[in-house]
Amino acid sequence: MLESAARPRLDWSNTLWIVAVHAVAVLGFFTFSWGAFLLAMGIWWVTGGWGITLGFHRLLTHQSFSAPRWVARALAVCGSLAVQGGPVIWVATHRMHHAHSDRELDPHDSGKGFWWAHIGWIFYRDQKRASFDNCKNYAKDLVADPFMIFLDRHYIHLQIALGLLLLLAGGWSFLIWGIFVRLVVGWHSTWLVNSASHMYGYQTYDSRDESRNCWWVALITFGEGWHNNHHTFPRSARHGLRWWELDTSYVVLRALAAFGLARDLRVTEHLRHPRKIAA
Repeated sequence: MLESAARPRLDWSNTLWIVAVHAVAVLGFFTFSWGAFLLAMGIWWVTGGWGITLGFHRLLTHQSFSAPRWVARALAVCGSLAVQGGPVIWVATHRMHHAHSDRELDPHDSGKGFWWAHIGWIFYRDQKRASFDNCKNYAKDLVADPFMIFLDRHYIHLQIALGLLLLLAGGWSFLIWGIFVRLVVGWHSTWLVNSASHMYGYQTYDSRDESRNCWWVALITFGEGWHNNHHTFPRSARHGLRWWELDTSYVVLRALAAFGLARDLRVTEHLRHPRKIAA
């Protein structure tokens, strides 16, 4: 039986970790080079666009398409390198969000304000609800895969290995931009889906929550900002449903499908939805 959320306490480990990464990222102002900048943006696209958006979100969480096992695992590795938690915790948290969207048991309930939905829920995370034992109940399909469990336990070690490679390849500039600046940009982009896309924008459908289609969030999150569409059709691989709602992740997904690396794309259910809001 679900319990009411207890009054949250400050999670010092998460808070200190996030503050430390932001503090080191400030060094990006003193280590800038175009090479480091382009490297960081490239890694962000791979870890955020391919890993989080296609891998953790559309494939593992909502199963909006199918892929060969090696492709699914490669996307899961990319998502783990975004350092937003391992696949089990990430998927379970997002499934909780959909099950209780904008209500008390939503981990980042937008009803508690922008600050809470954006980052406060991480600083004050309820450790019991965020524990692996609780989260695994929302992601039993992933818990059954030893590879996903490995990523959940070792995603920080993978990040350390990537950092060492960047340091060897391009020195401190590559390390600061490829790890710390990139993580800050990626984190806030993802968090804006939880906060801004539940407060700003328009609603095409009655999704029974506060989700919004926010064009500028969509631009910086590879199409994830069409959030009202997504909450209405969570299993749709395509989030931008109108011709002008650019969904770059869906464009990539179509390209993968053309090469046989993705299949069974679910994209047509919006045509039959009965709760469209009148313009």
